[in-house]
Amino acid sequence: MIDKSIMAPEAAKPLTFRVNGEVRTLQVPPAKRLLSILRDDLLLTGTKRSCEIGRCGACMVLIDGEPVNACLAMAYQCEGKRITTIEGVQGAEEGSLHPVQQAFLEEGGYQCGYCTPGMVISVVALLNRNPAPSGEDIEEALSGNLCRCTGYGGILRAVCRAVELRKEDEDVHAGIHAGSETGAGSSAE
Repeated sequence: MIDKSIMAPEAAKPLTFRVNGEVRTLQVPPAKRLLSILRDDLLLTGTKRSCEIGRCGACMVLIDGEPVNACLAMAYQCEGKRITTIEGVQGAEEGSLHPVQQAFLEEGGYQCGYCTPGMVISVVALLNRNPAPSGEDIEEALSGNLCRCTGYGGILRAVCRAVELRKEDEDVHAGIHAGSETGAGSSAE
């Protein structure tokens, strides 16, 4: 006799996590893939569905700041975690592009655009942990992302440009802070 209980659909359980800065609670089966939760339940379609076996990087997201293929992450693994999708990547000013996104536009780091969200997420993670990566560091960080359209030249140029833009942004902010400190000091005299 077959035990039909093992064939029953898995019961949904509450999943609470932070997606792009917003706390979300959903009722989902623990083994549901994060990719399906993002695209189908939360309608965040910037995270792309492609190979579904963790080989292409089109579904890359950040989980607590680390790049992860959303097609391989299960709901139970995301409990209490911070998830950042491409929709959550933005510049310092509201509505502005993140330096990595700006660099991809400037350097033609995309063609059809399907792999671009995953590439951007991987580069954001790289620059967060290593603001001045070597060529080898860049290649390693992008080794889990496939692009079927380009020869990667535009993508690699975009990463180098993102490093420059980020440095320029840091220099501007350092100047603003230094200027405000100088201004505060002179008004106290």
